[in-house]
Amino acid sequence: MSLTIRHMNGLTQAREKMADAGVAAEAIEVFSHYYEQLASGATGLIGEETIRPLTDPDRLADVQISDADQQAAFAKTVIIKLNGGLGTSMGMEQAKSLLPVRGDKTFLDMIVGQVLAARKQYDVPLPLILMDSFRTRDDTLAALQPYPELAVDGLPQDFLQNREPKLLSSDLTPVEWPADPSLEWCPPGHGDLYTALLASGVLKSLLDAGYRYASVSNSDNLGAAPSPEIAGWFAASGAPYAAELCRRTKADLKGGHLAIRKSDGQLILRDTAQTPPEEMDYFTDQDRHPFFHTNNLWFDLEALHRTLVERKGVLGLPLIKNVKTVDPSDSSSPEVIQIESAMGAAIEVFPGATAIVVGRERFLPVKTTNDLLLLRSDAYRVTEDGRIEAVGTVPLIDLDSRYFKKIAGFDAHFPAGVPSLTEADSLTVRGDWTFGSGVRVVGAAELSDDGTPQTVSDGSTIGPTA
Repeated sequence: MSLTIRHMNGLTQAREKMADAGVAAEAIEVFSHYYEQLASGATGLIGEETIRPLTDPDRLADVQISDADQQAAFAKTVIIKLNGGLGTSMGMEQAKSLLPVRGDKTFLDMIVGQVLAARKQYDVPLPLILMDSFRTRDDTLAALQPYPELAVDGLPQDFLQNREPKLLSSDLTPVEWPADPSLEWCPPGHGDLYTALLASGVLKSLLDAGYRYASVSNSDNLGAAPSPEIAGWFAASGAPYAAELCRRTKADLKGGHLAIRKSDGQLILRDTAQTPPEEMDYFTDQDRHPFFHTNNLWFDLEALHRTLVERKGVLGLPLIKNVKTVDPSDSSSPEVIQIESAMGAAIEVFPGATAIVVGRERFLPVKTTNDLLLLRSDAYRVTEDGRIEAVGTVPLIDLDSRYFKKIAGFDAHFPAGVPSLTEADSLTVRGDWTFGSGVRVVGAAELSDDGTPQTVSDGSTIGPTA
């Protein structure tokens, strides 16, 4: 596609900025691919008329794989965790995976525990490799130092996600922000996983060491524990790529979903940002699109390497155009476009890609302090192999965002720990409530706002009959 002179200049400036910053050549080519799409007016939208719903994928509950086949596939599997997020929506300024989630154990501690337990139980090497960002790497590697036994076969413990310039929406030139030059940059979305694996040399190192399969998930999803059963299913399927799905509920209406592209029958991923606004009713219809995409992925390392080589490092994932301000905390700062892609969208690159429906226990992301309250509470327990499982029916949590949204405020309101939730159906908190020790929630409990700071006293029971 041809670019205007103005856009050619903008692309040249962006490429030079990336090269000067030491960004990998492969990442610069991927960015250029998306820049040309953006400049030509591409929106990345996927209309409902172009797809068919996915209604009958495989189910893990129906899978029967022998113990020997599970172990054989698991022995060739690597665990990759996306660890580039800072948890800024919860007021954090370091890797989200370093947030304590069970006692003094962080997400990262729990992940390491799951991997080490799986290695011991199944007698497999099971490397753990993190995709860090330039903002999370140092803190994360320091946090891994107490686990020298984690290293495997000389493989690295992490590789770096790439970065790219934010573009002024007015003319698509790289933004300049002298007040904080770091804000001139953004990650390319987790679709950068594949480019970063190739450019870092980690993909080749894994193949040279004899690994065949990758299990990828977010570091804030402790439900995505190492699974020999899914590894065995994936190996037996012969598929180059697979996604884990869960059945949708009314709480999952914003989650992306897989669909079948009518033009060629290929599985594709559609996220909220790729849905025309006037068609959101279709997107959120849990009967029409009954499964959501968990962002737990499996792929064949050989197939990925072959495809990346064929495409010269550019998988060509669908564009996601993300409009922000250069300083996210200042709505008056210049409007910019962040060019992104989703790693789950790679499903459309691989003919023969597939999906499997898993139990809800494999999807426990912590996106808000509502989620964090649940995972810190007795509504969940930790098994001997480090997995997280619900004790009973998980209650619905709705905390007042004015006081509980940020981690500092959340922790300040639970100075003696979170309440017991095993008897709760729901907990709704409105207002500035601080919880004492030994608090128990029963049934559908609600605390109302009287406009002043209030306290739930030690040993209290709150609920409709309390």
